[in-house]
Amino acid sequence: MGYPLFMLLGVNGAALALVHGGASKLWLGGLLMAAIGVSFLAERAIPYEPAWNRPHGDVGRDLAHFIVNEASNILSILALPLLSGLVTVRDEWPHEWPFVFQVLLAVLVFDFGVTLTHWLSHRMPALWRLHSVHHSVKRFYGFNGLMKHPLHQALEMTVGVAPLLLIGLPSSIASALAALSCVQLLMQHSNADYSVGPLKYLLALNAGHRFHHLKWAGVGDVNFGLFTNFWDYLLGTWSYTPEKRFSSDELGIAKEPGFPVGYWAQLLKPFQGSKEA
Repeated sequence: MGYPLFMLLGVNGAALALVHGGASKLWLGGLLMAAIGVSFLAERAIPYEPAWNRPHGDVGRDLAHFIVNEASNILSILALPLLSGLVTVRDEWPHEWPFVFQVLLAVLVFDFGVTLTHWLSHRMPALWRLHSVHHSVKRFYGFNGLMKHPLHQALEMTVGVAPLLLIGLPSSIASALAALSCVQLLMQHSNADYSVGPLKYLLALNAGHRFHHLKWAGVGDVNFGLFTNFWDYLLGTWSYTPEKRFSSDELGIAKEPGFPVGYWAQLLKPFQGSKEA
């Protein structure tokens, strides 16, 4: 339990403290880089599948996805004051609530938007072509969380954040939400063999998310949540079998075994035609 407690309570708690205290974004960035380092160390100390710690000709590609998608996240946060002024319909944000409760509200609303977009991306061919980039992975480790087509990431972010912006989302809450999202993606796709006990039925972590990446039976038409499994329960898409073990042979896209591995090829693939999920 040491690793998940450190990430979920330690890193997330420190991120909230930094944001609430008005600390420089550089401190927050340093904290998240440290979290990435701890995540990689945990994957090597307590690996779920040791083979997933070895490169599959994908290190450069995954690093490119990480840099591009994290840069877009940072730019989105920086642009938030301007966006708020343009799209806020009425400031109904509960500013009087304790900071932690404001963050939890943002997480739940954002999680709903991302879950809904994710669910639709497995049912609408145009969205699936973008989302398929994320499902092409052949190993399950921390950086997979940000291995997304930038257009699909932008869509998820827009749907998740738009309702919050409409009611006056403060920039401090947005910064906290971005930090928590980064930690969550690391945890959700981690190759570390950790356990959170019964919380695995509430939080959308790696034990459940591996089922989403199965290449059989509709390419993972289960477990769409980013932060929680709550919306999956409502959608009827939650699935978990404790004794199930995974290997690279079960990951990927069954209908497209030759999906491109290179970064630029993956960016172009959605516009070259693709089979549906």
